[in-house]
Amino acid sequence: MKVKNKVIVVTGGGNGIGRELVLSLLRRGSRVAAIDINEDALNQTKELAGPKNRERLSLHLIDIGNKNLIDKLPGQITEAHGCVDGIINNAGIVQPFVNINDLDLSVIERLCHINFFGALYMIKAFLPHLLERPSAHIVNVASMGGFIPIPGQSVYGATKAAMKLLTEGLNSELTDTNVDVSIVFPGAIRTNIMSNSGLKMPEADPEQEKKFNPMDPGKAADIIIDAMEKGKERIFVGKDSKMLNRLYRLSPGFASRMIAKNMKSLLPS
Repeated sequence: MKVKNKVIVVTGGGNGIGRELVLSLLRRGSRVAAIDINEDALNQTKELAGPKNRERLSLHLIDIGNKNLIDKLPGQITEAHGCVDGIINNAGIVQPFVNINDLDLSVIERLCHINFFGALYMIKAFLPHLLERPSAHIVNVASMGGFIPIPGQSVYGATKAAMKLLTEGLNSELTDTNVDVSIVFPGAIRTNIMSNSGLKMPEADPEQEKKFNPMDPGKAADIIIDAMEKGKERIFVGKDSKMLNRLYRLSPGFASRMIAKNMKSLLPS
């Protein structure tokens, strides 16, 4: 689906990849509804959009974990833009870098509500409207942690693995409809996801940090939208994501041990 003149809803539109998705879509001629829980971040996205694009942008201050608020969104966005042609479920948070045994249950529940149920609420709310459009698209943003275990991010990874299977199942169910479905696996991206999750990034071994080369979020957003326009079902963003996907499929045990070794410095000793 070409995004020009389409109405696209983006969750997590106030920061990181979400903000860049909003800005890239506007540059390509889309109308965009940006959703975030942070009002200041949304207003910053609006400022960055520039005066020429602001008329095609609406801001929605909403916690996507709140089903009652999500259920009202399709009507609000249709009133602002006339219709809805696509949703990009990008919003997500990570957990503290700790083992499951040390992770508080309230944190686990928050991860599940935002990373999985938030996307599910969005799909349930918008899918009836998308099915009425000539063409439509649902994009769900997962993570490398959704297909390979990352120590200290096990519950986060579980929510993204659930997102992966939800997306693949939804894609199968919608095969004979006008709605395309894509799943995104970003690699290391230069965003503030730790601070936006209310966390402080643990200090890593300087030698380990040299191995990471995070992608600019603007480039990541363009890759996602380009793939969306081509109708790709699986979108791997970054060489690290592509490489780990191949490696994990070839040798799950070796790939898991390699990740565990590289992430060891981030875990409490």
